[in-house]
Amino acid sequence: MSIIPTVIRATYCGEYRIDLVFQDGVQAIVDFAQWLDGPVFEPLRDREYFRRFFIDGGTVGWPNGADIAPETLYEEAAAERPA
Repeated sequence: MSIIPTVIRATYCGEYRIDLVFQDGVQAIVDFAQWLDGPVFEPLRDREYFRRFFIDGGTVGWPNGADIAPETLYEEAAAERPA
């Protein structure tokens, strides 16, 4: 059984980008713009609202209940890392 990735630090980097650090040391700036479709993500298009993110349950979430699965964030962060 593999361990679910856990976000331990998240820092706003402008626009819809967040610098994520995971429990295993993987770190990357991830652009969340690709996930801002659909009713629950509509409020996040307002950058001031987007900046209200927090870490909850090992992932990034927002006050309206929107979040992205930590596995999805990890996959994206791993793809962004230089080889």
